[in-house]
Amino acid sequence: MEISLIQAVLVGLWTAVCWSGMLFGIYSNRCLVLSFGVGVILGDIPTALAVGAVGELAFMGFGVGAGGTVPPNPIGPGIVGTLLAITSADVTPESALALSIPFAVAIQFLQTAIYTACAGNPEAAKRALESGNLGKWHTVANITVVLFAIGGFALGFLAAYAMPLLQTLVGMIPVWLTKGLSVAGGMLPAIGFAMIMSVMLSKEFIPFALLGYIAAAYLKLPVVGIAMVGLVFALKHYFDVKKQEENAPVAAQEVNHDDWI
Repeated sequence: MEISLIQAVLVGLWTAVCWSGMLFGIYSNRCLVLSFGVGVILGDIPTALAVGAVGELAFMGFGVGAGGTVPPNPIGPGIVGTLLAITSADVTPESALALSIPFAVAIQFLQTAIYTACAGNPEAAKRALESGNLGKWHTVANITVVLFAIGGFALGFLAAYAMPLLQTLVGMIPVWLTKGLSVAGGMLPAIGFAMIMSVMLSKEFIPFALLGYIAAAYLKLPVVGIAMVGLVFALKHYFDVKKQEENAPVAAQEVNHDDWI
């Protein structure tokens, strides 16, 4: 599949909107959101959603930065990976995820560079506001959004416009390596889950994790069914805690009364 110039421009605009939109507190810079827009522009939504779903599973853990580490940027699989999967017949969503990880790491370096360059903007905007220079304040306050929009457009447009070159490079990859990348890409969601479980999973929640594994591996329940089972236990826990909180003042009053007697 060939990408036209208009489609490349639209991909660039979509990347700019999603990358700069995260500064407003919305979750636009997510694999699924990015890939869905690319799928609409290129006319292949199912493939785009498949790449976005695999990317979301992997980045569910990658998004948890341990200590001072910075996770890869979702634009890698959301834009580059989706473009590869749609335009290349030999690239599966799993291999597209593996191939896009280097781009995700490089884009995160660019994001860090923009944040570093704009580190002094809040203080400069404060000084401009105190001096009554509203024009300078407006410019300084919004320069970060502008830089992310320009950078996002450049990334999206270049990724789409240079896709024939990337297709040529992918075509040079041996078949055995492509299959290996598919296997590695299929393992990344498991690594993502392991990373997030290592942060969130405590001893009292281990039985629920084992129950989810049993429901998926042995009972063959679909994801929606497993989610409903989890909802049952979550509601049970919520009502138990709420009941304990309601009974706590009564129990405290009874204890105080016994002490007085």
